[in-house]
Order: sequence, then C-alpha cells, then structure tokens
Amino acid sequence: MSSTPTPTPTIATYMIEPVHSSAHFKVRHLMIANVRGEFTKLSGTVKFDPSNLAQSSISAEIDVHSISTHEPDRDKHLKSVDFFHAEQHPTIKFESTKIEPDGPEGYEVTGNLTLRGVTRPVVLEVTGPTPEIKDPWGYVRRGAEAVAKISRKDFGLTWNQILEAGGVAIGDQIEISLEVELVKTA
Repeated sequence: MSSTPTPTPTIATYMIEPVHSSAHFKVRHLMIANVRGEFTKLSGTVKFDPSNLAQSSISAEIDVHSISTHEPDRDKHLKSVDFFHAEQHPTIKFESTKIEPDGPEGYEVTGNLTLRGVTRPVVLEVTGPTPEIKDPWGYVRRGAEAVAKISRKDFGLTWNQILEAGGVAIGDQIEISLEVELVKTA
C-alpha cells in the first residue's frame, strides 16, 4: 500500500529585528509643509508562506513613548491626552486579517490597527519581502517595506487649531511608513 507523502509546510516565522527596523510618519503642518516623526521601538512577528497566504500573518507593536519628531516639546504634546494619550495607551498594535499578492514583488496586507484604544481596519502596501540571506553570524534575514495612509480623526486624534488666515494647524491624513528587517526564528 503506497502512501502519499505529507507536504512539508513552507511557513517561516520571523521576528521584527528592532535595531534595524523603523516606523515613520508624516502629516501636513500649517497646510504648507510636512512634519515627520518616528517611533524608535517596535517589535513583532511575521509568519510567511508564499504558497499559502491564508496561513501567513503579521503582528506588530510600537511603543508610543518612543516617539521622536526631534522637537522635545512637540513630542511631549504628542504623548499627551491631546494626541496619543500615551499614559493610558502606551502601544500601537497591528494584526493582519488578510494578505493578498499585489504585483510581482508586493502584497496588500489588510489588518486591524489599534491606536489610542480605537481599532480600525487599514491596508498596508508592502514591498518585499526580499529574498532570504544568511548574515555573518549565521542568522537568516530578509527585509520589507510598508506604507499606509490613515485619517487621524478615525482614531480619536482630533486636536487641532484653527489658523487666523483660515485652515488648520494639522492635517487629517497621516502617512505611515515601515522599514523592517526580519530574523528567521523557525
């Protein structure tokens, strides 16, 4: 009696390597220019099976206290109740719900973003992941980039200031960009 061999799972698990990964954002300021900032502490796990995307997933977490716009007073205001309310909501979380191919080198990742205690669906446009490489220390790595646009008001970030000449101090649309280096764990 012959038996059919069980297919070997091709799912690989990676951790987001925080030292070589970053999360950036930009928002329109005074209706004339963009202000950029970053979060310096992020972590997460990526499970990736290119032959079975239904088994793939992404979970990530960002430490709100690690925000930096290179202006300490602005950073303090962004951590306050007017914006992130970091004391009560110290993390931003993302959990994927669906991953679909998007061209020859990318994916569209739909998931739930939780920011300031509010969870909403968002779509990440992902480029990559790059092919795996073995680093000089024997670890297997790959990289990816992702971009998403959100309305800050959808997450309760409604503080603003009306300008004397008309308009507002801070735009509603936030562009989020992530650059991650992944280290294979299984």
